[in-house]
Amino acid sequence: MRFNLLSTGTNIALFTISLAINGQIIPERQWPGYRGYLASGVLDNANLPESFDFNKMINVRWKTEISGLGLSSPVIWGDKLFITTAVSNSDRQGIKTGIYGEGMPVADSSVHDWKVFCIDKNSGKIIWERTAYTGIPKIKRHPKSTHANSSVATDGKYAVAFFGSEGLYCYDYEGKLVWKKNFGVLKSVAYDYVAAEWEFGSSPIIYNGVVIVQCDVLENSFLAAFDLKTGNELWKTIRDEYPGWCTPNIYKDGDKIRIAVNGFKNRGGYDFETGKEIWRMSGGGDVPIPTPVIGKDLIYFNSAHGHDSPIFAIKTNATGDITLKPTGVLNEYVKWSIPRGGSYIHTLLVYRDHVYNVNWNGTIVCYEAGTGKEIYHAKLGNTQSFIASPVASDGKLYIVDEQGSVYIIQDGISFKQLAEIPMNDICLTAPAITDGMIFFRTQKYLIAVGNK
Repeated sequence: MRFNLLSTGTNIALFTISLAINGQIIPERQWPGYRGYLASGVLDNANLPESFDFNKMINVRWKTEISGLGLSSPVIWGDKLFITTAVSNSDRQGIKTGIYGEGMPVADSSVHDWKVFCIDKNSGKIIWERTAYTGIPKIKRHPKSTHANSSVATDGKYAVAFFGSEGLYCYDYEGKLVWKKNFGVLKSVAYDYVAAEWEFGSSPIIYNGVVIVQCDVLENSFLAAFDLKTGNELWKTIRDEYPGWCTPNIYKDGDKIRIAVNGFKNRGGYDFETGKEIWRMSGGGDVPIPTPVIGKDLIYFNSAHGHDSPIFAIKTNATGDITLKPTGVLNEYVKWSIPRGGSYIHTLLVYRDHVYNVNWNGTIVCYEAGTGKEIYHAKLGNTQSFIASPVASDGKLYIVDEQGSVYIIQDGISFKQLAEIPMNDICLTAPAITDGMIFFRTQKYLIAVGNK
């Protein structure tokens, strides 16, 4: 079976207060990129509503229709929310849900408009809308994909949107285009069957005024850093890697800043300042999609495609080639691993003392974060198709299936489902959380849930 989605595809459990310090916004309280701060998927002390109902509009603050198709997750800084889409008058097939094995792209070559939206998070009103690019897509999309899969990255002053072969764009908060980059055609295709075009999926990240992009494609894969204000290239590191759809992440080894990247030939860590490779590891699913996540001096990786589906917990001080021996499950830098159990699509959720892994069929497995010991194994709902990665707040996990049902479960040592709430629209994207509100992006709408 083969279908692609996205890193549109991580986690540190952060325990922070929700107030600004001296009037300055606390970055850890924002949701500045794919799955939030450092892709953690976590925002505690958010005080989300205990219950909500999309049919009766109970605790639904607003619902805004978004034109076109996109799988970028909502990104938030202060009162502004960012999202992308690709609009075509001809590409109306929508997103094909369910479990299926065929991987051929949608037969569409119509003109699209790639758009970036800045939205008032409190009202749902569009503050500004910009068309970054207009033309025929250079790479076709998978039936479960779109031409706008990558989530925006923001630092409260700039918003960076990545549309793969259609370019990288940086806007200021008034919607002015500051700079753009064209990397040519980024061949996001099946590594062993190039006709299976699936579109780009890795999201940019911003850290300390630097934009990081991971481009693992059929030819000339690379990791690169750009100055956020000017777009000037700071470094570019070539990677020998199969096409992948993974978003990079930031971790620290002592006082040294590193970049973690998932991959098949070469998952690993790179120096933030120079792009120099620090460590590498091969093996795993050969179509890598999940984002690495961070927690308590460990970097967690998972993947699943082909023969293997491992989960790895890698020490942040790793150096050199740390690839496991064929029958090995740990070494000096691999604290623990599980040979089979990773997810094809989902980024892990590392929350408090637990690691949660959700799979395409709705199974959820909870592990001890420090040891990898399985705590429980359960099944969500009756549906067989889950794509969106989970998020968490105040002891609760929020997980969405493709048909748009929101499952809320309790963090803990036993499985406890608190609610199952239908949204009545297809949903393949991770929710976003801000103080008092949680946002869901469905195929047609952006929906804000919060106490009224």
